[in-house]
Amino acid sequence: MKLLYWLDEWLTHSRSQQQAQLPMSGGDLLDDMFVKYEFVDVNKPLLFTFSPAGTNVQQHDIDEDFAPWGFHLAKKQNVNVISFQHLGKSNWFRSRNLIFFLEQLTTLLEPFSYRLGYGLSRGGFAVGAFANLLQLDQVLLFHPVSTKNKTIAPWDDRSSTELAQQFDWEGDYHDLNLGKAKGYIIYDPTNNIDRLHAKRYPELTHLRVFGMGHGTHATYLNKFGFYKQVAVDFIRHQQLDIAQFRQQTKTLRFKEDYYQSLSKANAYSEHRLGLLSKAHNILIDEKEAHVQEHQAQIDVQPLIDIALKHQDDHPQDAIQLLEMAQQLVPNDPLVEYKLRQLL
Repeated sequence: MKLLYWLDEWLTHSRSQQQAQLPMSGGDLLDDMFVKYEFVDVNKPLLFTFSPAGTNVQQHDIDEDFAPWGFHLAKKQNVNVISFQHLGKSNWFRSRNLIFFLEQLTTLLEPFSYRLGYGLSRGGFAVGAFANLLQLDQVLLFHPVSTKNKTIAPWDDRSSTELAQQFDWEGDYHDLNLGKAKGYIIYDPTNNIDRLHAKRYPELTHLRVFGMGHGTHATYLNKFGFYKQVAVDFIRHQQLDIAQFRQQTKTLRFKEDYYQSLSKANAYSEHRLGLLSKAHNILIDEKEAHVQEHQAQIDVQPLIDIALKHQDDHPQDAIQLLEMAQQLVPNDPLVEYKLRQLL
């Protein structure tokens, strides 16, 4: 537990001396958990991240360059970070050694006055369970899991719940305890289990994304940078711009790939496919209205300029650009004239 020893000694210095010793980074192995940390500025927020399911790292995968889930993202935002990576598939952050480590760690973090937590699914459980212990100020949770205690959440009948029963769900930190923490919880309200877990976080701002499921579409949403952009905004500003978030999700729903991915993931549920089809048809109309609403604000002149510049050397590329411009402004006479010249 090198981090605990370093922090204990670091606290004996004045604040200016503490800052002079930064940056500092390292890693510790705690039974079935790996923790990596980097401190860059005592005046900046300290972010805790906990890994989600699907990041099933084993101890032999850990080397000098390994970074837990969320670590690189935090580094790019130049904040202090402590990232926890579970080792193995069924780990739920219930190790006594981890809990002892966190109980010691929280007493040594006094210089960091503003603390954040970020987690997805299983990692979100850990953020919620340890929030009060770590004195978090703001949290960002995706695909919420509040506990795997079957008495508290008897409606959570996922297979992961049965697997989780090998751990102690009666002892300390087995359930959410946000303390003073505020923040955001993002989930799909059509996923009944997620919705019921989310309901147990009344202190947080609820942001609903229809169709995002629980983990099933994580890779798909990552393709469009959804998780990353939301997390970056949270880390940089310690809050989310709700209007911008809603615009992000609206833009995402305009992508045809979105419905193709959802339909594929729900291929065995006629009920879900019916709901998706209905939602898709509504969005087709909404998309057309959205385009019409913003057509007057669209400036296609840059497309036209590029097309004209390359029309001699690359006529097919010029035609594609002009056709794109025509889709944006269907009745523009200049675009129509140039297309007729090239076709």
